[in-house]
Amino acid sequence: MKQAIQLRLGQHLTMTPQLQQAIRLLQLSTLELQGEIQEALDSNLMLELAEDESADIPSDRLMSAPSYDTPPAAHQAEQNDASDASSEEPKTQEAGEAFAENDWEETHESFSAVPSGASDQEGREYENLSGQVETLREHLQWQLRLTPMNDSDRAIAEAIIDAVNDDGYLSESLEEIQKGLAAELSEEDVTPEAIAAVLHRVQRFDPLGVAARDLRECLLIQLQHCPDTTPRLEAARRLVDDYLPLLGSRDYAQLMRRMKLGEEELREVVQLIQSLHPRPGEQIAQRHADYIVPDVYVRKQKSRWRVTLNPEATPKLRINHQYASLIRRANNSLDNNCLKNHLQEARWFLKSLQSRNETLLRVARCIVERQRDFLEHGEEAMRPLVLHDVAEALGMHESTISRVTRQKYLHTPRGVFELKYFFSSHVSTESGGECSATAIRALIKKLVAAEHTGKPLSDSKIAELLVSQGINVARRTVAKYREAMAIPPSNERKHLV
Repeated sequence: MKQAIQLRLGQHLTMTPQLQQAIRLLQLSTLELQGEIQEALDSNLMLELAEDESADIPSDRLMSAPSYDTPPAAHQAEQNDASDASSEEPKTQEAGEAFAENDWEETHESFSAVPSGASDQEGREYENLSGQVETLREHLQWQLRLTPMNDSDRAIAEAIIDAVNDDGYLSESLEEIQKGLAAELSEEDVTPEAIAAVLHRVQRFDPLGVAARDLRECLLIQLQHCPDTTPRLEAARRLVDDYLPLLGSRDYAQLMRRMKLGEEELREVVQLIQSLHPRPGEQIAQRHADYIVPDVYVRKQKSRWRVTLNPEATPKLRINHQYASLIRRANNSLDNNCLKNHLQEARWFLKSLQSRNETLLRVARCIVERQRDFLEHGEEAMRPLVLHDVAEALGMHESTISRVTRQKYLHTPRGVFELKYFFSSHVSTESGGECSATAIRALIKKLVAAEHTGKPLSDSKIAELLVSQGINVARRTVAKYREAMAIPPSNERKHLV
């Protein structure tokens, strides 16, 4: 086959660097965006933080994304018509449409990453509540240093502490600990009896029950340190020692028969055992609290739901006018070209931030508009909503909605929720309507909370109760939702009346 050179004309879509940057910023969380902004400030001399833009920049040069009010249902149509006639809201396009190649000279020279006046939270300072948390191992090591021991026993105690997991249980057998110490100590110092004696001392460290080999031993250690005047103490020790599996399966009838106790007496014994700590390590090894900074605020003002961006989520940026004034259009020197490139990149970055915030605000307002019943009445009033519904209402692609709602949080009077929380599938009702999965989960939680503890509702019974309310759900659907909410099955929810 003879080779030849041919010229072919065709069209294909290409993602420009501006579009790639806009898409990347769109899907970043608040924390990730702050890191991206800091990186841009460090690498681009044309960008600077604007402490007070209103004093330096004319009001007509500031870029601000609009806030949004949702009027009451009775006056919604009338107020929407009035607002459309009296105000011109900026039209936000898709990320790809926001970057036209011919508009750079008209790009605003400054941009507040969150519009000025977008929220009444200006000036509020967050306290740094994070701090160093002592680990369980450090707590045990501290007590070990205060305990008088010879060198061999101290080495055994350190090996035992190293084998304690975060729950406070011994994760290795005594034989494994002995093998690990064989190279460090002599056989006379690491006998099984010596290891057991040191283990007995470590188990008396704070918190009580630490280094236990199983739940039974952990509870017995704690019961041994209860005052002798504690009611039903001996019965509790006997139950934990001999009948703990029956207590785990909540077979109270079998427990009363074998222990020869009445219902009231058994209830007191169970309450004493429930006051103990099955995972003693959790009392010391506390986890760091994760604090969420919401991206959008929703407040009800004068019977209207107002949607605003959080001004503290991202810092305010602008073009450095002092450096921008050094650019000479007719100069093609290396320094001048460098300044031009930095200025163009700064404008791209500011426009990407504006596009991100406007898109986020549009999606948030659409969600609030459709989930107003949730804000008014709670989870049981949540309406079914999918990405396609919001994408169709805003004229965007579903992938754009997915990026916007990723790790973005909405602050409401009912709490802080991720935007994806408001999306859920639907279940048909007998009347021909639809009920969201979130509302069904709320109903299941309500039914479980109101059930008789002596005779908890089974999944089949919950499904029957939902069907009686017009919601067609199967038993396996109820079981799936119940497990997703970490609600145990009916046999594990049974308690003594």
